[in-house]
Amino acid sequence: MRPWKLAKRLVPLFLLFTLVLSGCSSILGDDPSPLNPKGSVGEDQLFLIKLSLFVMTGVLVIVFVLFGYVVIRFRKRKNQTGVPKQTEGSHVLEIVWTVIPLVLLLILAVPMVTQTFALAKDYSESEEAEQVKVIGHQFWWEFQYPEHGIYTAQDLVIPVNTKIAFELTSADVIHSFWIPGLGGKMDTNPGMTNKFYLDAEEVGTYKGKCAELCGASHALMDFKVQVVTQEEYEAWVASMKEPSQAVNEQDALAQGQEIFKAKCMSCHAIDGTQPGVYPNLKGFADRELVAGIKENNAEWIRKWIDDPQSIKPGTLMPNVDLTDDELDALTEYLQSLKLE
Repeated sequence: MRPWKLAKRLVPLFLLFTLVLSGCSSILGDDPSPLNPKGSVGEDQLFLIKLSLFVMTGVLVIVFVLFGYVVIRFRKRKNQTGVPKQTEGSHVLEIVWTVIPLVLLLILAVPMVTQTFALAKDYSESEEAEQVKVIGHQFWWEFQYPEHGIYTAQDLVIPVNTKIAFELTSADVIHSFWIPGLGGKMDTNPGMTNKFYLDAEEVGTYKGKCAELCGASHALMDFKVQVVTQEEYEAWVASMKEPSQAVNEQDALAQGQEIFKAKCMSCHAIDGTQPGVYPNLKGFADRELVAGIKENNAEWIRKWIDDPQSIKPGTLMPNVDLTDDELDALTEYLQSLKLE
């Protein structure tokens, strides 16, 4: 084959490999990911991945080496005629290649089965675990803390080095709850409750996603996990239970509050102990993102209220008919919703 023809075939292959490997940069770095987990569940799952990869790579290498040896050793020789002498199989070899796969199967099966049952342990009745109910919506996440009577959305707050017992369900279609840096995913099914647990070993912010195609804005159904110390978690719980601060009638925020009461309060609660049809906005101004995807600032809050479909297509958030002055007033009020 001419060199230029070989290059013509290899260049697209190398470009494809470059594209694939560039996608690994984020999961091979320091950021929490399935290949760099920060929780015991993720570490156990990564061990199983590495074990499987090691065993299967070993099998692949041995098979290719033996295949290459046979092809070279028993190839047709120059001037060779006729059919080579045929021999019966070796009983020793037959035993070896029967026993070895059984041993490899046991090496894989024992830890797999053991970890499967260990990771399926139910902590929903455990006094040592924090209980969190997760409800998937199109296209946002609701988090309830039944032990504390707290409702929030989009930002999941959990204490470090504590098992979190999740109860998962859905308000509409099938979603999939996934925090890549802490462990594997699990579906949220309408009319069903699925249970699993996770924990985090380091304080920090972790990314969460929906891993099940659930509609037009599936790719935008993100959330944040804030892992804090036990003291910070207790302080957060206390602040969520505090009643929302009233706005003085003479305050510049009064107009925004009145607009919120008239246009938004039928769906959104601002008291962390009250449920709502749509996301609970207690502490909304402290969240990093608007709608889980845009930077939490006046510009994006205003755009979200004015035309939510342009930001997250298919969202059930309706367009609110407001003048420019009313949009500004409502935006300013939402930016005042901070935890004490």
